[in-house]
Amino acid sequence: MHLFALGVNHTTAPVAIREHVAFSGESLSLALRDLTAHRPVREAAILSTCNRTELYCNTEEPQMALDWLAEYHRLQPDAIQPYTYTLTSHDAVKHAFRVASGLDSMVLGEPQILGQMKQAVKIAENAGTLGALLHKLFQKTFAVAKEVRTTTNIGASSVSMAAASVKLAQRIFGNLKPLKVLFIGAGEMIELCAEHFAAQQPAGITIANRTLERGQALAERFRGEAILLSGLPERLADFDIVVTSTASQLPIIGLGMVERAVKQRKHKPMFMVDLAVPRDIEPEVGELDDVFLYSVDDLAQIMQEGMDNRQLAAAEAEGIITLRVNNFMHWLETREAVPTIRALRDHADRMRRNEVEKALKQLAKGEDPQQVIETLSNTLTNKFLHLPSHALNNATGTELESLEAVIRQLYRSL
Repeated sequence: MHLFALGVNHTTAPVAIREHVAFSGESLSLALRDLTAHRPVREAAILSTCNRTELYCNTEEPQMALDWLAEYHRLQPDAIQPYTYTLTSHDAVKHAFRVASGLDSMVLGEPQILGQMKQAVKIAENAGTLGALLHKLFQKTFAVAKEVRTTTNIGASSVSMAAASVKLAQRIFGNLKPLKVLFIGAGEMIELCAEHFAAQQPAGITIANRTLERGQALAERFRGEAILLSGLPERLADFDIVVTSTASQLPIIGLGMVERAVKQRKHKPMFMVDLAVPRDIEPEVGELDDVFLYSVDDLAQIMQEGMDNRQLAAAEAEGIITLRVNNFMHWLETREAVPTIRALRDHADRMRRNEVEKALKQLAKGEDPQQVIETLSNTLTNKFLHLPSHALNNATGTELESLEAVIRQLYRSL
């Protein structure tokens, strides 16, 4: 078994790189099957969020998985190699535990990542690419994350991207009550953002989505309206705040669309937050004088505020993770010894069966049962001890010392 974790995250790659290796939820199953179909990758799971794209694999050739990642996204391996990390065995386990516990997040202790990892595992299970090793890894990962969150204050006063977006909007506009807010998308992140902005009682909330039904379902919760994405060009100028997070592989809002909206607004400022990876808003929009455009990376400074009170909890969490990693590695090492243990037991069982058959034949001939049992026990003892005795008799020097130490460890009563 060869466990690897490889990928990019917010500490190793800017959003301009991360968006090129991101996976949409709809494509993950096909991607996983493609990864495991024609390559020496026995098991795989893919975690893809706005802050990271990671492959967890059971393979002897991690470079093949990295090459596949570049090939799948039609990139040259050299284009992403400088931004990637490859973690093996112990380090891969520790990384998974830290990610699920919120210790590797842009915001220390944020809870969303655990749900995202669980969803990634569910997709891998449904795709048939999750075997015994990764199944055990992720079950242990979720247990460790639960332990960290219930025994430390790692999640206390956590700041989400949604809360950070509201804070940033307040810094620009002050009071949000006179403003109209547009949310593009209807997924979990938009739902969370809508809850935070709705708490500020803005003048209006609108949900723009690819399907009207899903947009209406979310809009009703906040007494807002729903529109189709196709209606954005005509409606964009109506909104002071725009928050977008979709799974689109191409930008939804282009420079020209925003320029027209700003002109219609007579250059009243617009606050735009693009939480999507790949980005929903063309980066050039941020160069307009009357537009304040922020990506997930831009929110990092705000989300880091108030982190001091979580550093002690993080240290406690790291201690828990170190202990649990050691436990998992012991299980993994035990699993690697299974073939040897099985071969040893099979060898001993063959000797046992042969001698029992001889003893049964002797009993059938009418020989003394007590003598037959005595012979059987002596023969089995001699055969079981023949190989270690032979090795000891033929060893010298340090080899003999090593063998004696191993045998004394095996037979602790010696």
